[in-house]
Amino acid sequence: MRLILASGSAARRAMLAGAGVKFSVVPADVDEAAIKAAGPADVGALALELAVAKARRIAAMAPGALVIGADQILVCEGERFDKPENLTAAAAHLRTLRGRAHQLVTAACVVREGEVLWSRVETPALTMRTFSDAFLEDYLAAEGGAVCSCVGAYRLEGLGMQLFSRIDGDYFTILGLPLLALLGFLREAGAVAV
Repeated sequence: MRLILASGSAARRAMLAGAGVKFSVVPADVDEAAIKAAGPADVGALALELAVAKARRIAAMAPGALVIGADQILVCEGERFDKPENLTAAAAHLRTLRGRAHQLVTAACVVREGEVLWSRVETPALTMRTFSDAFLEDYLAAEGGAVCSCVGAYRLEGLGMQLFSRIDGDYFTILGLPLLALLGFLREAGAVAV
């Protein structure tokens, strides 16, 4: 059974590959801004709508394939954050999040022939410690542009772990996929070995 990840996320690719899943990668190009503008007010429903739009886009080009779509939206005290456009924006995000808790709403789905066969939304909560401006500068210098590919301007699989004082939620979900639940579905669907 052909399995496609409709995401350019290096973290999602690494998680699936590390779990021994055979898949191909075809990043989906959807107008996220338009979906966010017209989408539901509920952040979980919106994240899922984005994930489904990505999966359906690729599924339309791959008849019979199972397509994994995913999206994350960071929310801090009611304010939604998108991926930072550059390191200056990343620094601003991190200064805003410093010393505060936020939620990382993570949605994933599997689509075949346009039909959503499985979906999941999880909301880990993360609390950033009150780090110094000097640490922030060193962090951004060490991580570089990689932080701009992450909605929170951090990667827990790297130096970004040092930004936090507390994390409540599944590690894989924070990285971008509710991996254990997804693997369970893929086993049931016969897409990975039982």
